Amino acid sequence: MFNGMRLTNRFEDMRREMDRLIDGFGIGILQSPLRAVGGYPAVNVWDEGTSVCVEAEVPGVKREQLDLYVVGKELTIKGNREVATGESVSYQRRERGTGEFTRVIPLPVEVDSNTIEAKLCDGVLTVRLPKAERARPRQIEVRVG
Repeated sequence: MFNGMRLTNRFEDMRREMDRLIDGFGIGILQSPLRAVGGYPAVNVWDEGTSVCVEAEVPGVKREQLDLYVVGKELTIKGNREVATGESVSYQRRERGTGEFTRVIPLPVEVDSNTIEAKLCDGVLTVRLPKAERARPRQIEVRVG
C-alpha cells in the first residue's frame, strides 16, 4: 500500500541532501581555482560600430596580475587573484574565489590587434578592440544611371 507521508519525507530528505551537496560543491568551485558556471570573470561584450568593447569584473586583481591576448576572433583574459595570508589572517567566512583564472571570449568580428586599448579601474577591466578594416561597415555609394 502507498504511504504518501513516508514518500513525502523521503523526497524531502533527498532534496535536503542534494542542496547540501550542491552547496558544498559550489564552495569548492569558487575557492581555488576560480571557476563558475558562466565563467570567471563575468563579462559584458558590446559593439560600438567601429570597435567591440569587453568589460570584465576582476575585483582584487592588480594590473600586473593580468595578461590579455588576442588570437583570431578570441580575446583571452588570464589573471591571478591572491589570497590574503599571514599569521594575523584567520578567515571566518571565505566566499570570494582566489587563484589563477583564464577566460576566452569569442569576438563577433576580427579586430585590429595593433590598436587595442585596455584599462583597469575600480575592479573593472575595459578592453576596446577596434574592428579590422575589412570587418568595419562601409557605406557604398549608389550611382544613378
